[in-house]
Amino acid sequence: MFPANDLEAAFDRVTDYWSPKVVGKVNDQLLKVAKLKGELVWHAHDSEDELFYIVKGELRMEFEDSVTVLRQGAFLTVPKGVRHNPVADEECWVLLIEPASTLHTGAEVTDRTRSLEEQLS
Repeated sequence: MFPANDLEAAFDRVTDYWSPKVVGKVNDQLLKVAKLKGELVWHAHDSEDELFYIVKGELRMEFEDSVTVLRQGAFLTVPKGVRHNPVADEECWVLLIEPASTLHTGAEVTDRTRSLEEQLS
């Protein structure tokens, strides 16, 4: 038997903003849920694409030369190597799909950076 998972219930595991939690895996891709508020940090993932799916709220993805606004139900793939900065003026729930090798904030390390071990807890 293969049990279904409740995506919205998965957000109960998230107690801090910008602290993703791994809730599933598809091949070598991790499915992570996160609650966002404020801004993270300008960063890039040199070798991995990163998909953001907005479950609730609104996210502004800043790029060096543009801004994309994502509302509930929208998704965006940030290509590898592209510098970006996620910003949420109000609480936003996001599902992330990215390879297990993806570092949370790329080469940038701040007090918001989370290790894979923290994301798995």
